[in-house]
Amino acid sequence: MIGDPLPNEHLEGQLLPKHLALPIFASDPLSSVAYAPQELMMILLVGGLSFLAFAPWVAAAVVVLLITVVMSYRQLVKAYPSGGGDYEVAHKNLGEKAGLVVASALLVDYVMTVVVSVASGVDNIISALPGLAPFRVELAVVFVILLAAVNLRGVSESSKTFAIPTYLFIASVAVMIVTGLVRAMFGDVPVAESAGYGVQGEQLLHGAVILLLLRSFASGCSALTGVEAIANGVPAFRKPKVKNAQRTLLLMGGTAILLFAGLTTVALLSQVHYAEEPCHLIGWTQCASEPQRSLMAQVAAAVFGNNTFLFFVVQATTALVLLLAANTAFNGFPLLGSVLAKDGYAPKSLSTRGDRLIYSNGVLLLALFAVLILMVFQANLTVLIQLYIIGVFVSFTLGQTGMVRHWLRELKRPGAARGSIIKSLSINGLGAVMTFVVLVVVTITKFTHGAWIVFVMMPILFILMLGVNRYYRDVAKEVEVDPTTTFGATGDHAIVLVGRMQKPVLKALDYAIAARHESIEAIHVSIDDDSTKQLKKDWMRMNIQMPLHVIQSPYRDLTYPVILHIKERRAEHGSEVTTIYMPQYIVGHWWENLLHNHKARRIRQKLMLVHGVTIALVPWLLDSSDMLYGRRSRPLPGQDRRGEPVRPVPRKPMPPAGAITTTTITPPAALRGVSRPSAARRRKRK
Repeated sequence: MIGDPLPNEHLEGQLLPKHLALPIFASDPLSSVAYAPQELMMILLVGGLSFLAFAPWVAAAVVVLLITVVMSYRQLVKAYPSGGGDYEVAHKNLGEKAGLVVASALLVDYVMTVVVSVASGVDNIISALPGLAPFRVELAVVFVILLAAVNLRGVSESSKTFAIPTYLFIASVAVMIVTGLVRAMFGDVPVAESAGYGVQGEQLLHGAVILLLLRSFASGCSALTGVEAIANGVPAFRKPKVKNAQRTLLLMGGTAILLFAGLTTVALLSQVHYAEEPCHLIGWTQCASEPQRSLMAQVAAAVFGNNTFLFFVVQATTALVLLLAANTAFNGFPLLGSVLAKDGYAPKSLSTRGDRLIYSNGVLLLALFAVLILMVFQANLTVLIQLYIIGVFVSFTLGQTGMVRHWLRELKRPGAARGSIIKSLSINGLGAVMTFVVLVVVTITKFTHGAWIVFVMMPILFILMLGVNRYYRDVAKEVEVDPTTTFGATGDHAIVLVGRMQKPVLKALDYAIAARHESIEAIHVSIDDDSTKQLKKDWMRMNIQMPLHVIQSPYRDLTYPVILHIKERRAEHGSEVTTIYMPQYIVGHWWENLLHNHKARRIRQKLMLVHGVTIALVPWLLDSSDMLYGRRSRPLPGQDRRGEPVRPVPRKPMPPAGAITTTTITPPAALRGVSRPSAARRRKRK
């Protein structure tokens, strides 16, 4: 499903030109114009229809902020092109703790980008096809799985998949905006289906009005989400990486501003009324039984006509680009995870490229978290949007603050280009101030509406990343070479664990003999007298020239007697290396693993805790394993097929087996006290 594996030399071919980088990195901020104006106007309508007069000013504030952030990130891309983005900037300039705060914020925001984008896409699909409303959660989960599958095919292929829908979305929305504005200029103003509905507004005090305006601005700031993705994805661009990333950032910012401003203008002209509670729309009698159509759907219906071809084109491309907007996170999350893994703050598996030269473990982890959140919150966009953009403005603020410190350091260097540095410092300083103000506004206005969950998740991630780093640091210290630790062994002994007389056991014996150990023995732990007697008979009948040591285990423990035997040998022979040969079945079906090897696995885990012990697994491929290896149970070319006898490998003769020895292992007193009845109880039984 994800394609054939790619060799390392194809990595350059997976890098992106500008025309493909735009849809893969900018689909999130571009698609946010589908819901940012809706959220902005929806919050204003809480106070009544008269509050829509503030919409142009709130939208203008969002546009100014977007311009500032885009210009600020151009400076960041130039200074830190390695792909760490805000995390790298904060980590290097503000310290470890600030870097981890940014990393936790970005990880949360990437997950929420997938969740909100998919939920919004499903919302637009339901606006065009209301019959799908009962399957909202199922649709959202399926789309996340499909997005993960497409991304697992590789960056280059996913960008080609996403390019056409993204450009179609830009074109269709641009045509809709131009058509609506032209109609308004000629006196034929489009009228939305909700234009005739009144709104049941709340009575607000003066302070509450200001808070409502700030909350509307905070919701409109969702148009800024995803701007940081290009700074985090610079390594995915083709050379020259920095220039290509900066140009893509400008193109993305300009397109997003035009679409956001144009859609907000047409929505106000057509008098779209989108309420937080559908039944607050006065005059809509079907509010309890029918879903409220999205702002985008209402504008498309007003401009092109309801259920017309162009209406469905706008809805289809909007739904597609909203679903594909999650791809920004599917690209940024794995890249950030790989950077964190290289720095020792995340599991090393996140820094490993998969068969298609992408960080596939990061893709799978992101998809898992997104599916869980969609299921918990039932893919409800109104609820999920409250958890959004908190993380991104935390990273904006700390990233821009880190850039200010970076430029201040650059100014102190001899021979620095002061004019250029002061210009960059001014841009990042303005960005730091504005994003901090917005962070405060967003936190205040969204905290009680569900954003508190983000402030719980971020500290948890922070502590986990710090703990992972401390663990890796302690392990590295523990295993580093030092002048005092020495290694050496005075002997080489082999043990073959024997359960029953079977082919896998004979193969393990053969491997042990071929290894030419200084000494070798076969050990059978006896927990059943009849089985042990049968094994002894089979051993003598097969005339195996190797000692068989039978150890009695009265408490049916298979591991402890072997461990005690090894310790006794080490006490007698010194620090010899003991290699234990154990057969292992290789199976082809997952359910066969449930039926085999559990006892052997427990034995191995305990034996590996014994000093001086090495475990040698001797695989025995069952017939079902041909599903894994393409092996068939048939003779190899020559020999058996031609009827020739198999010529045995010449081996050094082993000494005669002699008498089979039997040892009874007595557990220590502590174990006897737990496992055996006391002397008083035994006397009582007698």
